[in-house]
Amino acid sequence: MTAEAQATETHIFEADVSRLLHMMVHSVYSDREVFMRELISNAADACEKLRYESISKPELLGKDPKLRITVSADKDAKSLTIEDNGIGMSREELSDALGTIARSGTRAFMERVEAGKAADGTQLIGQFGVGFYSAFMVAERVDVISRQAGSEEAWRWSSDGKGEYSIAAADELEAPARGTRVVLHLTDDALSFAEPFALNRLVTSHSGHVPVPISIVEKPGEEAQEVADGTALWLKSKNDISPEEYTEFYRSVAGQYDEPAVTVHFRAEGRHEYSTLAFVPGTRPFDLFDQDRKGHMRLYVRRVFITDDAELLPRYLRFVRGIVDSADLPLNVSREMIQESPLLAAIRKGVTSRVLGELVKLADNDAEAFGKVWENFGVVLKEGLYEDFERKDQLLKLARFQSTASGDKARSLSEYIAGMKPGQQHIYYMTGDDRSRLEASPQLEGFKARGIEVLLLTDPIDSFWVLNAPKFEEKDFRSVTQGGSELADIALTDEAKKTPEETAAGMPEFLAFAKASLGDLVSDVRASDRLTESAVCLVASDTGPDLQFERLMHAAGRMERGSKPILEINPHNERIRALADLASDDTRLRDDLAHLLYDEARVLDGDKPADAKAFSERLARLVTRAIGK
Repeated sequence: MTAEAQATETHIFEADVSRLLHMMVHSVYSDREVFMRELISNAADACEKLRYESISKPELLGKDPKLRITVSADKDAKSLTIEDNGIGMSREELSDALGTIARSGTRAFMERVEAGKAADGTQLIGQFGVGFYSAFMVAERVDVISRQAGSEEAWRWSSDGKGEYSIAAADELEAPARGTRVVLHLTDDALSFAEPFALNRLVTSHSGHVPVPISIVEKPGEEAQEVADGTALWLKSKNDISPEEYTEFYRSVAGQYDEPAVTVHFRAEGRHEYSTLAFVPGTRPFDLFDQDRKGHMRLYVRRVFITDDAELLPRYLRFVRGIVDSADLPLNVSREMIQESPLLAAIRKGVTSRVLGELVKLADNDAEAFGKVWENFGVVLKEGLYEDFERKDQLLKLARFQSTASGDKARSLSEYIAGMKPGQQHIYYMTGDDRSRLEASPQLEGFKARGIEVLLLTDPIDSFWVLNAPKFEEKDFRSVTQGGSELADIALTDEAKKTPEETAAGMPEFLAFAKASLGDLVSDVRASDRLTESAVCLVASDTGPDLQFERLMHAAGRMERGSKPILEINPHNERIRALADLASDDTRLRDDLAHLLYDEARVLDGDKPADAKAFSERLARLVTRAIGK
């Protein structure tokens, strides 16, 4: 080798590298860990290039035909090394690829492949050109030693990323037999990446499924341990994957140790090509109710991890864990932020439909298994009834509800409709925060008397989705606490028919007096056909919000309690009949009783008297009258 060739040459980066590196490190990449993804991607790219070239030039593989990537740590020396035995680079290629931003050589290679009609299976990763420089997020200096396949010369590229780089002939003893070795001289605040546990996690989570086997050497002198065999599980045929392999992969991507309840594995072909391997967990993840409601699907492009923040599923499916691997999804130059594109929207739509379809299939074929899924995730799936209008019909088929007829078992809407009574036109429901209180509600009495099943909705989201719920099998949803009950056309049970239906002659006049006495507290006072035992209850008007919804919105500071409820009075109740027969000239007593009935209805509805002081005074007057003092 000549003295000129052996001399070190120093060059200035093109394209104002110092400014661009600073921008990339501090702005483009939000997570320092991506450096490992980028460097392993480059190494895998080099191996794939050699695999292609060796088709026509098998001698390039020499005595080392097995392509591989090795990651080695030396914490004492503050270094981390990523090495491949791929195509390698010449001196010119080192300068061309690493001396200029946005040029890695991959695009030029792709043009050659396309011109030569490359063989099927050629996989190239990393057409982005700037990923290599993410190494400077964790390294104060980076050395790249490379020997091109078939060449005897090896070269060292070195830089601190601050404006210059040097290229010199590499020492024969330090150079790889073929391929490229990237040595990161870690900064003090990045030494944790050289720890065995952190290194294993970093490699497996960010680049554990590239199409090249990856091994780790945790400490100098130790043997390499293979952590990835170069085969992406999701690209295999389902027939070639055992349940144990699915479970192991699920646990690695979900960070859980349970068994998956549902496995969704498919490949979409045609206009858009992508593979999906997704899992519904067997237990609730700890962050299921995280206010951020972020999804946990990882996005890969040609088996390289890109991000786990691409919102590949709607937020009501945030409990699903897994991956989507696209062959043609467009990315921006940083490779960190996914462009909002029609392609990404198509992938999201396809994956969402497939996951929901598998849940429907499970519900149809294994009610017990689906019951456990619904128990764990039903409250989250119901968010979709509020948010995803396009898929409401599908979600309503999945939905399971407690009801007055279900006992401890949740029932589907199809089961509800199958049990509807002759003359019943609606799916009746009641919202609240406690099932036992709902079951004791006076508003249910008329429905129980007719054997009508009522859904008992106790999740906060229930008060929202039912507001604009579509019809299910041509039956709409109707709150038992809103508007008229429309029970007159439905026959009473034989037991309910035994209840006396006498009313007082003065009932119409008493109802009119109560309405006048209560004034602006209510919008109406009327006889009730939904009450069979209790004296009174409150209901919302036909056009106003449901009482529970208004209560929730008021508690959240989103709505004033402005709507006026309707006070329904049971004309067959013995106490009400007696009140209606009171002398009409005792207006003070009748006024007190009307207000006490209103406050009684509020308490039965889980509220408090409208005016505590006035309630106390009225009660005191009534007690005084009763004891004759």
